[in-house]
Amino acid sequence: MVVEMEQVPGKNPSASQSEIQKTDFIWMNGATVPWDEAKVPVMTHALHYGTGVFEGLRGYGTDENLLVFRMKEHFERLQQSANICDIESPYSSVELEHACLELLRANQIKEDCYIRPIVFVGFSGIDLSFLGYPVQAAIVAFPFKHYFSKPGLDVCISSWTRLHDAVTPPMAKICGNYVNSVFAKREAGKNGFDEAIMLNSTGKVSEGSGENIFVVKRGMLYTPTLSSSILEGITRNTVIELAGKLGFEVVERDIMRAELYTADELFLTGTAAGIAPVISVDRKSVASGSVGIMTRRLSEAYNSLVMGKKTFGHDDWVTRVY
Repeated sequence: MVVEMEQVPGKNPSASQSEIQKTDFIWMNGATVPWDEAKVPVMTHALHYGTGVFEGLRGYGTDENLLVFRMKEHFERLQQSANICDIESPYSSVELEHACLELLRANQIKEDCYIRPIVFVGFSGIDLSFLGYPVQAAIVAFPFKHYFSKPGLDVCISSWTRLHDAVTPPMAKICGNYVNSVFAKREAGKNGFDEAIMLNSTGKVSEGSGENIFVVKRGMLYTPTLSSSILEGITRNTVIELAGKLGFEVVERDIMRAELYTADELFLTGTAAGIAPVISVDRKSVASGSVGIMTRRLSEAYNSLVMGKKTFGHDDWVTRVY
């Protein structure tokens, strides 16, 4: 299930469940190599300056197969991020798709997993322009159940402002961009919250530290526009499509902070998080403080989609690994 309705024993219920379990192999620069041999020099440009782009994909284990959700779109967005960052990827999106499948099969992963492709500037010098520097690529895959361990999240409004296009483009998954999200997430965690909601430079709602946000009010779904300094989430797009199939109207518009306090339902969407219900904002309950009906219906539809039980007219969204 994408939205877990029970807590994990022995874990801090407010913590993200993101520990990594090593697998046998990593795909790196055109070859499948043992995990411990996939190394980069300490002076790798991306390590010092954040000059890399990445993606996150989910694989879902079923009795019959391992299903990767919207693989094509994720690798296409990786290339788009590289173009925005002026990083020339040494591999096409199709080549990386094939490498991803090769890696999953080499590791014989058949359970729920997370897949992390990255394209980054390698070792050469310390010139910020990285002109003529080598560009490397790698894909890591490992078992992964869920990002949040709670059935409903307690979130806060971050004191950190979401970065915006005039500073560094949020629509690209650039490694360095995520320092902005790290600040917000750590602040939230230290103050006892599960996640942070960031406002943009005009004070409107942007997104979580790693998720898009949806507001339910009087039977309507609202989500911030692309100009609200958000990532154009693939899960966000999936939810908008599913909402239409279920007869829910979705409006993309600016959302004020106060609307989060008066919402009937709130939920976050992201590859790692799936659909994650929010039950309080700044310690104020969202409506009754429980998971809402629309959130549940969308979660059920999303679960059916990623597990290959129902396509909703999108047969090409699920890739069978075996």
